[in-house]
Amino acid sequence: MDGDRKRQGDSSGQRIQGELRELRQLRELRAREQQRRRREERPSPGGPRSRLDQPRTARPGLIRLPAWDPEAFGKLSERIARFLGTGRFIVWMTVVIIAWVVWNTLLPASVHFDDYPFIFLTLMLSLQASYAAPLILLAQNRQDDRDRVNMEQDRARSDRNIADTEYLTREVAALRQGLGEVATRAFIASELGSIRSELQSLLKEIEDRRESADTL
Repeated sequence: MDGDRKRQGDSSGQRIQGELRELRQLRELRAREQQRRRREERPSPGGPRSRLDQPRTARPGLIRLPAWDPEAFGKLSERIARFLGTGRFIVWMTVVIIAWVVWNTLLPASVHFDDYPFIFLTLMLSLQASYAAPLILLAQNRQDDRDRVNMEQDRARSDRNIADTEYLTREVAALRQGLGEVATRAFIASELGSIRSELQSLLKEIEDRRESADTL
């Protein structure tokens, strides 16, 4: 019985080691696939875009433009876009327009700087709108990039969870199978009872033989 248990333990250990190796291989394959996807998603300089939601990298031209930090500029654009979408901006813009109109209509003409029809005010509002639209689009693009990264991380996390769940399911099935092969308490009690009955019958037979030998 000890030998059977030892063999069962060895077989279950080998089964668990094999499943662990399969899980490692599966994770390595998924990591390689993710790295390949990331390499494909990176646009090559001046080459065709691998994804349509990413802008093509500009080719180096003859005129060198001043360098800036895209991350800092993106954060600044997001702050401006958030401010443009608040009620505070609408209130301040309304106050400025009303003050502008009142200053250039009700006050004496000597202090006017933009008479009716307020051409300079129209120019300022057009300039503000022309800058606000690209800043809002830039902020939306950054938000889309963050959403895509979060989605990819969620997908990778869900893949890992699925792999872990499958591994745990196999482990539970192996444990159930191993427990089914292990001798239970009732089985051991029945075996001990049969052995005891056999021993009692042997002892009785020995006593009978002794009594018969004594009588002779």
